[in-house]
This record gives sequence, C-alpha cells and structure tokens, in this order.
Amino acid sequence: QVSLVESGGGLARPGGSLRLSCVVSGRTFSGGSIGWFRQVIENDREFVAAIRWSGGFTFYADRVQGRFDISRDTAKNTVVLQMNNLEPADTGVYYCAAQESSKYGSAWSGGYDYWGRGIQVTVSS
Repeated sequence: QVSLVESGGGLARPGGSLRLSCVVSGRTFSGGSIGWFRQVIENDREFVAAIRWSGGFTFYADRVQGRFDISRDTAKNTVVLQMNNLEPADTGVYYCAAQESSKYGSAWSGGYDYWGRGIQVTVSS
C-alpha cells in the first residue's frame, strides 16, 4: 500500500524558513516525479515544485523559483522542500504527491496518482 506522509509545517514569519519532508513508502516511482502542491481553501491545488525520482531533475513554479529548493534522498525514500524567504502568499495546505509516469509533465495535479494528507503552512507576522 502506497503512503505519503508530510511533516515539518507550521508557522513562520515573513522572510523566515520552513522545511517540509515527505516520506514515500509502498513502492518506488522511478518513472515519475514527487511533487508539492499548495491549496488554499476552495481553490485548486497549485503546483509548487517537483523532482524526478530517477535523475533528480527539478521543476519550480515561477513564484517560488530562487526561494524554494526541492531535493530527494533515495536511500530514505524522502523528498524535502526547503522553503526560504517565505511570504504571506505562501500560506496554505501543502500536499506531497507521487506520479507513476511523467507523461503529463510535473506541474499538473491531475497527473499525480497518490497524495499525502497535507500539512498546514502559515506565514504571518
């Protein structure tokens, strides 16, 4: 059974940092990416960043490019999203997701097959 478990969310001040982790278990996703998406209530899940499990290629939404960094530890089946210089607009529930194939690219939420339960990130002074 596939499981994705997020951790590391919480409250940060503008300009601060948070580090999110996603532990993936149950299978490997060598054909696709592990991605992070942000959701604000009643809105669609917005792409944040993704990393190809095989090869480690990374993808970022324009609004987080240069502030966020995504990485993976294949030995621990863990993907980490380091979020720096946080802004209030980064507030939301962050979901980790896994895709079996990259045929739909890495930024479309519909191309992901498995999702974690989400974790709250709040950026506020």
